[in-house]
Amino acid sequence: MTGGLQKYFFRIRENGAVVFRVDAENRMRRIEMDQIAVVNVRNGEIKPHGGRELTEEDRTAIVEWLDERQTLLARREVDDILRTVDRLNLTAAWAQQRATEDQLEEVSDALLMAMHDLRSVLVRKKSDAIRREAGE
Repeated sequence: MTGGLQKYFFRIRENGAVVFRVDAENRMRRIEMDQIAVVNVRNGEIKPHGGRELTEEDRTAIVEWLDERQTLLARREVDDILRTVDRLNLTAAWAQQRATEDQLEEVSDALLMAMHDLRSVLVRKKSDAIRREAGE
């Protein structure tokens, strides 16, 4: 029954995870989870919990999880942006085909400001990239 359990469990939280070592080989035959560290996904920091020393195996498992998690979050971030492009296209169709004057009045200023801000950032970033490519 316990042959398939992972040796580590990562409880996801906002900026990373709490890391537990899983033990199912105790005399009570219960699954025990011993907190061993906290991981920050944004800066890669690994903090041992409660003054404990992490083994090389612990560190390796945590670093592997951290790399996988950062890759997953980066993919999700791009996917979220692509979904935003879809939403903008759907919003344009809604505004053109179905929106009432009252609905447009309610959302237009917020949409225009957000799109203006986004456009400014994108144009600036694109311009910087072109300058770098040109060797300026």
